[in-house]
Amino acid sequence: MTDPRAALVRYYHLLRQHGLNDSHSGNGSVRAGERVWLTPTGACGDTMTAADLLASPIAGPIPAGASLDAALHLAVYRAAPDSGAVLHSHGPHAIACSLAGSEFTPIDFEGRHLFPRVPIVDLPGGDHVREAPGRIAAALSEQPFAILRGHGVYARGANLDEAYRWNSQIEASARIAWLARGWEHSQAGRADAQP
Repeated sequence: MTDPRAALVRYYHLLRQHGLNDSHSGNGSVRAGERVWLTPTGACGDTMTAADLLASPIAGPIPAGASLDAALHLAVYRAAPDSGAVLHSHGPHAIACSLAGSEFTPIDFEGRHLFPRVPIVDLPGGDHVREAPGRIAAALSEQPFAILRGHGVYARGANLDEAYRWNSQIEASARIAWLARGWEHSQAGRADAQP
């Protein structure tokens, strides 16, 4: 059986290696029975090790040094008890596509097949620490992913692989949508330039 801590480190490194996080952004957790392993605050996606992870009971309390989103992760496990992992990424295209509208609708075949819509969550008061745990947990209790406007993707899965897949596919679909907008804009500009 794979050590859940080693698996979390591997997937956290993958988020960084594939451009879904910068060197010190994003966070993750994995469930191990009634406790959760959490990434620490300011974890480096290139160098974090299993020894850096922090354990917390699902009901809390949150250990000192845990990610700013630790309360959010625990809230997701309570709201969606079948969750085995939660990953948060800062994919630039997903963030860009979240800046307008109340949901992201993929235009590519794979995205439409996997998720016809991705909700975009707002924090009306702008207080991430207080508002994000409840709002993201509520969104992820209905479906396994959401984008926090201007901040990034949160996804839960039965395991780390599933949570990673949602983060990766949402960013891929957002990148395609972004490229398509640029292509449409360039074609419109060329048509306008025709005599």
